[in-house]
Amino acid sequence: MSDNTSMSEREGTTRPREAATLRKPNAAALKGAIQLGIGYAVGNMSSKPDRDVLMQDFSVVETVFLPSQGSTLTPAHHFPDFRLKTYAPLAFRYFRELFGIKPDDYLYSMCNEPLIELSNPGASSSWFYLTSDDEFIIKTVQHKEAEFLQKLLPGYYMNLNQNPRTLLPKFYGLYCIQCGSVTVRVVVMNNVLPRAMTMHYKYDLKGSLYKRRASRKERTKSSPTFKDLDFKETHEGLYFDPETHNALMKTLQRDCRVLESFKIMDYSLLLGIHVLDKKPLTRAGRGDSKKGQKVLYSTALESIQGSVKDPEPVADDDTFGGIPAKHRDENLLIFLGIIDILQSYRFIKKVEHSWKALVHDGDTVSVHRPSFYADRFLKFLSTTVFKKAHSLRGTSSKRKKNSLYTTKYASQEFLSSQKEKEENMKALSMNNLDESFGSSSKQPDLLPVNRDFSRNEDELSENSGDRRDSASTIALDDALPSHQSDTELDVYL
Repeated sequence: MSDNTSMSEREGTTRPREAATLRKPNAAALKGAIQLGIGYAVGNMSSKPDRDVLMQDFSVVETVFLPSQGSTLTPAHHFPDFRLKTYAPLAFRYFRELFGIKPDDYLYSMCNEPLIELSNPGASSSWFYLTSDDEFIIKTVQHKEAEFLQKLLPGYYMNLNQNPRTLLPKFYGLYCIQCGSVTVRVVVMNNVLPRAMTMHYKYDLKGSLYKRRASRKERTKSSPTFKDLDFKETHEGLYFDPETHNALMKTLQRDCRVLESFKIMDYSLLLGIHVLDKKPLTRAGRGDSKKGQKVLYSTALESIQGSVKDPEPVADDDTFGGIPAKHRDENLLIFLGIIDILQSYRFIKKVEHSWKALVHDGDTVSVHRPSFYADRFLKFLSTTVFKKAHSLRGTSSKRKKNSLYTTKYASQEFLSSQKEKEENMKALSMNNLDESFGSSSKQPDLLPVNRDFSRNEDELSENSGDRRDSASTIALDDALPSHQSDTELDVYL
């Protein structure tokens, strides 16, 4: 008891400068503590045997203290002392394995180089960090969001088993860093917008129209994030081929139903648009570590349902998994993913919706009950954002080709039938004349024969090629004597 008291007294009598450092760590120290903590947690899990995920694994929280001087279990470091909490480590290890992420590759991505801090485009107070290989995003979350994610894990586990191809966020880890008086909770997710690809347009779409326009401050940024009203004013819609459009909308519908079942609302679709031009795609700022790691279903093209063909190679044969689309005469690559899914329709959100509905149309505000929010979200995307392109040019050219071929074939058949008919008529006339002269000494009466031939000629002109033989046989029967044998008839034919 005295030892514990003396330890607390020593911690309380720390020198002022050291206490200030512990209470307010700088950004570099915080990023370093995050990397070190994640590296320790992943390395510690590698020593545990593989087994099936059980229900109690989702509620497990492992805590370890990492002093700067090190201990028998933790390495020494030059950051302030901090405490690390790892949420559901076994479940998140399963999620990483499901997407083909090996522990060594995960550690290399997270700890090889310093994290890159990104600006926050949203209204929340979250911080965003990007790994140097462009694979993972580390986002700070609030206590309620972290708690909600942990409760969500069993259903999330079931959904990923049924459907790994999804536009929902892929969660790879949930951690809490306590450094002095600062407590930071972070979640590791997939990166939706590759940093190496220039995004000429970025949108945060909710399907709502109430105050859904980028602020003046946001528009002054080098890479602003626009909103729903901005999209309607700038774009007339993004056009996809029918197969890609069907796969995209099928994935969105399935994901929205999952979110609705979890009573989640106020999520967004993060949409990045790259306009293709004749300049080659660059890899500026992107490390070569990408070559050694490939996260399954991480790109936009891999995340949508159906057997969608890969896009045609562009420049250096690397489209970074973008979905090909068109807008007017522009060829585009689309990058997208559903973000901010850790907002449940709790009491506070219900009050927020009621208050906004008093001053504005309740159906247009962002916050709404989950079922209505999902329907409005899908309707806006299907009617305003994503549209199906109809390939009329290929169909018309094919019809034209078939039409020319049919016309050519019909004309050839008509000419051949006319020629054959003339030859048959000539042969019949000569044979009839020879027979008439041979059977009678009198001058042959050609009038009956001409009458028969005129009748047969009318029949030949009216009948098809299939009946041509029968018409010739009738003419021969009329012209030949009745006592002639079948062998003689064959000679005439």
